[in-house]
Parts: sequence; structure tokens; C-alpha cells
Amino acid sequence: MYEGTINKSICITWFLSCFLLGCQKPKESQTLELLAGTALAYQAATTIVCTNEQLTKTQQGRIFQTSFESTSEFSSFYIVPSPYQSVATHGQSTEQKMTGTYSHKASITGLGPTCFYPQNCNHRGYPTIQLNKLASGGFKTPVLIEFYVYLDMDLTSNQDWFSFATFSADASDSWRRVVLVNIDAKDYVYLMHVPTHNQNVHTYQVTNLPFPRRQWKKITTCLDFAPQGGFAKVWVDSTLVSTANVSGGCGVLEQAHLGLYASPTLSSGNVYNDDVRIEEVSVCP
Repeated sequence: MYEGTINKSICITWFLSCFLLGCQKPKESQTLELLAGTALAYQAATTIVCTNEQLTKTQQGRIFQTSFESTSEFSSFYIVPSPYQSVATHGQSTEQKMTGTYSHKASITGLGPTCFYPQNCNHRGYPTIQLNKLASGGFKTPVLIEFYVYLDMDLTSNQDWFSFATFSADASDSWRRVVLVNIDAKDYVYLMHVPTHNQNVHTYQVTNLPFPRRQWKKITTCLDFAPQGGFAKVWVDSTLVSTANVSGGCGVLEQAHLGLYASPTLSSGNVYNDDVRIEEVSVCP
């Protein structure tokens, strides 16, 4: 709306002319407005509003850990239905494991469907870890997240990508603000959605260390979702491979998931996870 007053007779004349003759904006203007509207919708879909509870939360040295020995560990968390989109399955497995009897296995058995934003047709197969549903709620960051992964999956197309982990600062079902640990056809591990959503800007990145297949590797992430000065670091075994600034958080890790999250362009592959540990820490290594 415009500030100030506009001559009413001019407005009425313009309205009648448009109603009778039809007024249409140039295609360029329509395109720009459509893009602006899409950008605003995307920003709203990836932005969270910090609560006082999140901003004032303190650390209690809490630890969450699982080796996938019992499905009851995830009974209060959301679990992706299996099969998902008819081409992704997941559950306990004895085929590959680090410790205990079971690991978590997820598999792709065919191409995913094609869809466009805001739809999401990515492959999925995992139980979530909804820390926000625990008695003391989400974990105050910084947090240290460690897990083992056995990747039996090849990425060959430039459209192919696989996500080892997703970490969310959002306690809602929308998972609006996330940071991912990814790999794609370039074959090195990197942080995604940093420093803001849909960005891929790093303060340090190793690009000459291909991620090994069909063997157990340890991935460690130290993550700080602080409203100011947030950051993330990722190691493969003991090698630091990616660091970045992180903005848009509220100081709390609310949810996470490992398992299978990948582009629908992939038609086959397996991933195993075991020995997950999430710990509140005062400082990152």
C-alpha cells in the first residue's frame, strides 16, 4: 500500500478501465513478482523464531547414545515408513556392524519419483532422534556428535548426493533450519546449508580425500547453533574435512537423523550406521 492519499476519481476510473478492458502487467514484472513471492515463501519455510526457553537453556552434560540394538529406543520418535515411496527400506541388520548384534541398514531399490519445490521426493529411510521429546528437551550447543557409517553406494551423476546426517535447530515437524553433512559425485565430505539455508560456503574444506566405500568410517561433527557466532566442524576418522559458520539457530540441537537421505536420482545402494553418540560439550575440539 502507498502512504498518503490518492484522488478517488482517478482510482475509480482506473479500476473500471481494468475491469472492462483488462489490465495486464508485463511478463517481466509477473516473473519478478513470482520469483520474489517464491523467495519469501522459501525464507519463511527455512526460518525459525527463537523462544526464550531455547535462548536461556543451559548445558547439563547430557549424552544420548544408541547402537540400534532395540527399536524401542526410537518408539517416541518419528520413524520414516518402510518402504518409502516404494523404493527405500530400512531397519535393523546383522550384515554389517561395529558393536553388538545389530546396526541400522537403509537401502535404495529404485529411482525416486520426480517432483518440484515445494515437494520433496528425496530417498528417505531412518528413525529420527528427537531430542526435543526427551524429558529435558533439546541439547544445548555446542554438541559433539559421533557415529559410524558403512557406505555401499556409488554417486556418479552430478545430480547425485547423499547425506550422512541432518541436524535441526527447529523443534517443529517442519525441520526448518538444518545443517547437513553431505557427499556428492565430487566424492568428498562437506557441510551443507551453511552459513544459511541452501548455502554452501565453508571456512575450511578438504577436497582431495575421497570417502572410502564398503568399510566402517567414523564421522564426528561439532555443532554450535548459537544465534550469533554459530559454527560447525566435521571430521572423518581423525581428519578435519569441513568447517563453516552457522547462522539462524537458537542455541539448541532439537532433532537429528542419520540413515538414508539422498537424491531421487540414485537407483541403488545401502548404508549402515552404528554406535551413535551425542554429547553436550563446553568447547569443540
